[in-house]
Amino acid sequence: MLDPFTPVASVPVDVRTARVHEEGWQSWSPSGAYALGDTPYRPTNDNWATVCYRPGRTVPAGTFQGEGLLALDPGDGSPVRLWAATDPYHAVPSIRLEVRDGQAEVSADGPVKELTGADIQSVLAQWADGLGVTPPRPAPTVWCSWYEYFTKVTEDDIHENLRAMDTLDLPIDVVQIDDGYQSALGDWLTLSGRFRSRADIADAIRARGRRAGIWTAPFLVAPDSELATSHPEWLVRDTEGAPLHAGRNWGHDLYVLDTTHPDAAAYLTHVFTTLRAEGYDYFKVDFLYAGALDGVRHDEGVDALTAYRAGIALIRDAIGPDAYLLGCGAPILPSIGLFDAMRVSPDTAPHRRPEADDYSQPGQDPAEFTGVGRQWQHGRFWVNDPDCLMARPAVETRERWAAHVEATGGLMASSDRLLSLDAWGVATTRRLLSSGAAA
Repeated sequence: MLDPFTPVASVPVDVRTARVHEEGWQSWSPSGAYALGDTPYRPTNDNWATVCYRPGRTVPAGTFQGEGLLALDPGDGSPVRLWAATDPYHAVPSIRLEVRDGQAEVSADGPVKELTGADIQSVLAQWADGLGVTPPRPAPTVWCSWYEYFTKVTEDDIHENLRAMDTLDLPIDVVQIDDGYQSALGDWLTLSGRFRSRADIADAIRARGRRAGIWTAPFLVAPDSELATSHPEWLVRDTEGAPLHAGRNWGHDLYVLDTTHPDAAAYLTHVFTTLRAEGYDYFKVDFLYAGALDGVRHDEGVDALTAYRAGIALIRDAIGPDAYLLGCGAPILPSIGLFDAMRVSPDTAPHRRPEADDYSQPGQDPAEFTGVGRQWQHGRFWVNDPDCLMARPAVETRERWAAHVEATGGLMASSDRLLSLDAWGVATTRRLLSSGAAA
């Protein structure tokens, strides 16, 4: 089989001081700068390779690889060089760099262009500015249920924290219900047993002068969901005709909604118009990588990235231009221009180090590494979401994590049971949310 990578450049480097920036495929893919002697972060198992990296693009040992973007600081005083996709919305080449005898050999499996700049972050920002994306509007401040309650959140938990926001005088614009309110992935309008009424919760939130927000993973479908059982024809297929496997999470396999199927597209539109009509106007859409997976779709003439962008456009049309749209787990370059805010890192966690030292997995260290590496995107493509502040006493190195969230200047969201905060936690939460409200 012919190697699809063709040479792009050969650059002399100082192997002691040169650095390479790899841009990962999606929100959770590690992204940042490495010394030439570093071993870049790679998936530690096949499941994370699908869920958190770019499927089908394995990287040879001793090679750096960026998805659509790769920057090199030669370390010898010469300009930083960036190789970038020529059409980032629809074609995202993998770009590789190997060092041989003091030369960085750069290759790509698709068209790229080259830019130069003073440092890595500035040349990435220069490329971003050249795309002419409309600057994002300011982000609201948010309280999110996820990092305290995870999938076990109840309607009573939402009401308790809604009252606590008033008691503690916290400047929270949006109260966002995360995963756990729905009966199954794909069955977004059917409630779990822990919730009584989505519309009533939205009304209660708005009655206190705040906005209602909600989480979905719009392209994911659970195998045991009503959607998968009743409408198997709405699923993306693999080449053998079985439902496309989008990895595993929540203890089960994940399937993909085929938004090129007219009835599946109509269903997705119905979900979001219903949520919007119930009073929700802040939408966190998650696990979006699934919508960009290669597979067999109803409209065989639509490639995966075009299908992905069209799926997001369906959601935006359903919720309207005034609703706030936050992407997460999303392919970065194909998402440019589609979102108000974007998660630019893996999930944080109450702990610092991730599972198996895989920097796509939840942990403060991987969230900080990639969040810093993608700071150049903030204010250019969207408002960067560094992930939520956790300020309760049980959180490991909470002071360091709060400092990182504050330094990004991005979306400010709290994710604690507010009544569990001590004096430091309340003061820090109020201060960071106040800075977000003033942005």
